[in-house]
Amino acid sequence: MTPVYNEQAYINHTIASVLSQTILPAEWIIVSDRSTDRTDEIVKEAARERPWIKLIRVEDNNGVAFERVVLNTEKGVASISVHDYSYLGLLDADVAFQEDYFEHLMGEFSQDPKLGLAGGVAIDIGRPKDQFPRNKHDVPGALQFFRRECFESLGGLLAIPEGGWDCITCVTARMNGYKTKLVTDLVVDHLKPRNISQGGTLKRRWQMGVRDYVLGYHPLFELLKCTSRVTRERPILLASVVWFIGYLTATLQRRKRTIPKSLLAYIQKEQMNRLIGRNLPLSPTSG
Repeated sequence: MTPVYNEQAYINHTIASVLSQTILPAEWIIVSDRSTDRTDEIVKEAARERPWIKLIRVEDNNGVAFERVVLNTEKGVASISVHDYSYLGLLDADVAFQEDYFEHLMGEFSQDPKLGLAGGVAIDIGRPKDQFPRNKHDVPGALQFFRRECFESLGGLLAIPEGGWDCITCVTARMNGYKTKLVTDLVVDHLKPRNISQGGTLKRRWQMGVRDYVLGYHPLFELLKCTSRVTRERPILLASVVWFIGYLTATLQRRKRTIPKSLLAYIQKEQMNRLIGRNLPLSPTSG
């Protein structure tokens, strides 16, 4: 499932990566949100001899900002025509990855029946490929790959204007008793900076702070998170300061949170456990 908007510069790389896989998808639905460049044309060309590639063009998405990605993805999910699939993957249109990517992920699921959501590490072009996130449980939305039962247990994706739906998806999966895993053996090239549509570097960092507040991040966790990124985020120090200012601004504004209170409490519980070095808690439903 791939939502797209004006990705003519990158989507050929993603298509080439999918077509080269040792295990091909039963169906690949690409949802174009009123693209005005050659994106649709490129997809149609790829689909001519591959009926399992399907293009859906959306003209009536009234969502704002990051909501649009989720709403378009949901339209794609509603359009699935195959019935006997075991896995469902979400894939951005600006990534490139190795030929056994899907096969490797399926191997991860076969080894652990409790694994519900996994995916590789998305590294922006130009960034070191050996520096992975400290959190090895949250998978970026660009690369989320689900066991079918896990995806269906979510009851749909949560559209959040400020972003962070992928974080919520991971947390909800764990609440439902599934494991989630960032597979560091699979490094994926992210061909453009994430969230670049939101503006320059510092504006994007500020927006990330706002997002963290909306997602219910605990203030202490957020402070320590920003502190730990002082030398890793660019520009050094300033990026982390702006990130935390975004969080504080949203806090003072009492910005609206749309996630359920039970989910917010679970997020903060996980964060406190991480701060004291405990394993991520699983819902009692996991047994």
